[in-house]
Amino acid sequence: MEELRALIRDIPDFPKPGIVFKDITPLLASAEGLRGVVRAFSERHRAGVDFVLGIESRGFTLGAAVAYELGVGLALARKPGKLPAATYRATYELEYGSDALELHQDAFPRGSRVLVLDDLLATGGTARAAIELVEKVGGRVVEADFIIELSFLNGRKRLAPYPVHALVSYEKQ
Repeated sequence: MEELRALIRDIPDFPKPGIVFKDITPLLASAEGLRGVVRAFSERHRAGVDFVLGIESRGFTLGAAVAYELGVGLALARKPGKLPAATYRATYELEYGSDALELHQDAFPRGSRVLVLDDLLATGGTARAAIELVEKVGGRVVEADFIIELSFLNGRKRLAPYPVHALVSYEKQ
């Protein structure tokens, strides 16, 4: 996974001073890096999921590739007002305010085994909202997977008792 880490660049003071943004666009631009990420997630879940849930927006890119590789369906957790059919909504807290995700009420059949997938686990609010949506639809969360985990923010605790897997972990900013 050190090869993946080398493809993630730090952008200091983005989106605001004091934050070091972990940019995965170089990783996605690398055919070998992208294949490595898709392969790593797919090999973990070869026979264990029915759907991949991609979280807006980088989770869409990853989710589509992993779902394709696994031969399963893709569901999309989007920001409010972006999905055309009836949705469920889950809100979560941000540092200053709140946000929400929505998922179509018929995104997958009840009882489906769902892999929640996104690029980054920070405080866990977004992923927790996605898990809540899977449960509202009637799915079972198999695992929540991420390219990057900022372990110093303790997001993994917020997702308990669900299994969490990250390809690269950062212990400090």
